[in-house]
Amino acid sequence: MPPTSSSSADTYTNFSGLAALKKDTNSPQTLRAVAEQVDALFLQMMLKSMRDASADQGDPASNEMGMYQDMFDKQVALSLSKHGGLGLGTLLTRQLSSGASPASTPASPASAPATARPAPTSAYTGAPGRPSSATTLESASEFVSEVLPTIRRAADSLGVSPLGMLAQAALETGWGKRMARTAEGAPSLNMFGIKADDSWDGARATASTLEFSGGVATQRHTAFRAYGSIEESVSDFARLLGSSPRYKDAVAAGGDPQAYVQSIGKSGYATDPEYANKLNDILNSSTLRMALNVSGEKL
Repeated sequence: MPPTSSSSADTYTNFSGLAALKKDTNSPQTLRAVAEQVDALFLQMMLKSMRDASADQGDPASNEMGMYQDMFDKQVALSLSKHGGLGLGTLLTRQLSSGASPASTPASPASAPATARPAPTSAYTGAPGRPSSATTLESASEFVSEVLPTIRRAADSLGVSPLGMLAQAALETGWGKRMARTAEGAPSLNMFGIKADDSWDGARATASTLEFSGGVATQRHTAFRAYGSIEESVSDFARLLGSSPRYKDAVAAGGDPQAYVQSIGKSGYATDPEYANKLNDILNSSTLRMALNVSGEKL
């Protein structure tokens, strides 16, 4: 179903238009429409306060006049919210769009998993000097355009579908916006959240993570591998998948991305018990489908 347009609630009495917003709660259009409604509510409150203040200085309006003024104020507030309003709509759209589910830290390739980790809290800018933004269709399509060609080559070498790997990179990095940073403040470019254990002699980045063990969450400071480019990160991940027996079922999934994410979840790549479900949510999300379409990528 296509995303609901905010134009379906152009009048404050259009309850069916407001109800339609519930059909696709994750689409950018729906989030923008909801934010406009909140902006309109604040505008209406301001207009009502102004009306009340004016009434205190003169003769009170009749009940009928008060009703029509209230109707007028509500419609004016909704119309203003669609043309900038107080600016709250834009701010709320960014806030509502940024709630990507945190990913779980992959276990060290050399040892069995003991904990699960959410995504690092530091924001990833994609490249030095490039500003980050809330997860929107635009930012998701930019992420897909930037990482999919490299992921496609790695997936072809392994004989697996690039979709599963793409969903994993999106989850681990929050569509390219959340990633551990080095001591110098540079993004780690770690597309798959691989930890830096004792066997890693390359650059490192750190982030505060929430680890789970036996159902108990613990805040920890975790070291991650840092790379000089996205290509290095994807190549390192591909080597890990191809060389470790732990991931043989994921590689054997071949062109079936659903089977890939289920196998990755069972393999212990990440210790989060919901890891496979989170990957599956992204794999089947309208955000991924629309980002692929906007970026012009065909799979």
